[in-house]
Amino acid sequence: MRVTRWCSAAPGISVDSVRYSVPHQLAGTTVWARFHGDELIVTAVTEHGAVEAARHQRSTPGNPSIKDEHYPPREDKDAGRTPKATSAEEAAFLQLGPGAASWLVEAAAAGARRMRPKTAEAVQLAKLHGTAEVDRALGTAAIAGRFAENDLISILDHHSGRTVAEPTRASEDHRLQPGTSAWSGFGVAPEGDEH
Repeated sequence: MRVTRWCSAAPGISVDSVRYSVPHQLAGTTVWARFHGDELIVTAVTEHGAVEAARHQRSTPGNPSIKDEHYPPREDKDAGRTPKATSAEEAAFLQLGPGAASWLVEAAAAGARRMRPKTAEAVQLAKLHGTAEVDRALGTAAIAGRFAENDLISILDHHSGRTVAEPTRASEDHRLQPGTSAWSGFGVAPEGDEH
């Protein structure tokens, strides 16, 4: 079985229509895979002979088994992911602010669909609601994992209903404490009824 790359850094094999990762050093080499009970054991031949290269729990189609240790080390692994615009539309979206950048990263990681129309809608909404409000809503959507149709509008509506009202202060005309007239008869026995 030949090890192929799924993307630039993710080498792996496919067994029974399921993808399994293998160490990145094995990209382009031949490995052997076999099931032993509920585990898939991947073996590679090195200059020292046959060695176990990877071990995975058996999975099902549509549920790949990927292990982080199979990826090559990244020098900037602790750095935040910063999206870069590849078109004028993406540049306009990213200019909304850090909330837009977070939304783009999280939406892509979640596999959100129809991202172009949603980013275009955000740019249009910024003209109506203001850039700061839309960026704030996009940041909220990114944190909450809300990437569906109309989620941004729903969050904007929710935020717009959250205006800070002027607090009510006590005065001669308005007291904060309710009246005590409802309590005036409490504990008084009705006429003719003695305890």
